[in-house]
Order: sequence, then C-alpha cells, then structure tokens
Amino acid sequence: MLEPLRVPPRLDALSTIGAYVLKAAEAGGIDQRAAYRLRLAVDEIATNIITYGRLGQQGEQVILVKAEIDGESVSIVLEDAGPAFNPLEHQQSADLNRPIDKRQIGGLGVFLAVRSVDDFQYDRAGGVNRNRLVVHRKPPDTAALR
Repeated sequence: MLEPLRVPPRLDALSTIGAYVLKAAEAGGIDQRAAYRLRLAVDEIATNIITYGRLGQQGEQVILVKAEIDGESVSIVLEDAGPAFNPLEHQQSADLNRPIDKRQIGGLGVFLAVRSVDDFQYDRAGGVNRNRLVVHRKPPDTAALR
C-alpha cells in the first residue's frame, strides 16, 4: 500500500502526482496502456483543481492523492478543499465532428478524463471534493493457460 501523497496546489506538482500514479499502477499490476490512461485522467483532474479550484487562498492548502489497490482495480483518489465542483456535471458533450471554432470552450479535458478510466466518481463531504478514478485489471488470458 502506498502512503498518501500531499502536494501543494501548484502546476509544478503535476510531475510528482504523475510519478505517484505510475507507481500505484505498477504496484496494482495494471498494464502499461491502462496506467497511461489513468495518469492522463488524473493529470487532467489535478490540473483543473490547481487552475480553477482557488486553493491556497485561505491558509496552506494541499491536494491529497491516495492510491487504493485491490484484487480487481487500481483507484486514485484526489481530495481538495476548494469550492464544490462535480466534474461529471461540467463535462462538455464533446462533438468532435464539429469544427473547433464551433465547439463550446471548456469541458473537453474533463470529458476525456472521465472517458479514459473505467469508473469515475465524485462526492463532496465535510467541505472536501473527492474525485475517484478507477481502472480495472484485465482478467488473465485463460487461453494462454491451456
């Protein structure tokens, strides 16, 4: 089990968060492609927290990053004390066939983050936003065992 990570709400913390996600993915035994998808999604949500969450304005704020690994999946939980923001309510319905100048600004990153993982959950309790990003392990190839 990895110890939780506490990082300041600054863009230069993204590399530390990314390294933590990859370490969790390795510890959880998920394949390289799933690890990449998880890192991409976590990076997008963390960037939104840092850029728009207005953390650090009232005392010392942190983003708490926790890895949860079980027999079926690897989850990364991001917690912050910024204003309430449910990414699931703000993702752009990405019509990628429309010309870029005809698309609504914003929300595409959240859309991609949610689509990159197997499960995305948000809740808010006690003044804390909690984003849970989950990637499931692939079942073993039983044909190879025969």
